[in-house]
Amino acid sequence: MEEAKGVVKHVLLAEFKEGVTESEIEQLIGGFANLVNLIDPMESFHWGKDVSIENLHQGFTHIFESSFKSNEAVAEYLAHPAHVDFANLFRPHVEKVLVFDYKPTTVRV
Repeated sequence: MEEAKGVVKHVLLAEFKEGVTESEIEQLIGGFANLVNLIDPMESFHWGKDVSIENLHQGFTHIFESSFKSNEAVAEYLAHPAHVDFANLFRPHVEKVLVFDYKPTTVRV
């Protein structure tokens, strides 16, 4: 197995608070997605909703994944004013979040 050189995936799992409407969630997702246009180190953004039949999501309903070239790029993203502003808008709507950064490992058989 070989760890990717430099590439970092930044993953956020979210459980939205009871009472947050689908329209509000859609607006938040749009704002999150727009960060890729505002923050240069953010190379890509993907999101999705839990569709697992195992029911092991522990309340998390949404996943957000961004790609960066390095840990330093993630740090630049986190400190960027556009991210700080968005995070301040996003946090009041979520019950809990889980954030995980990793370097994808390629498995060669």
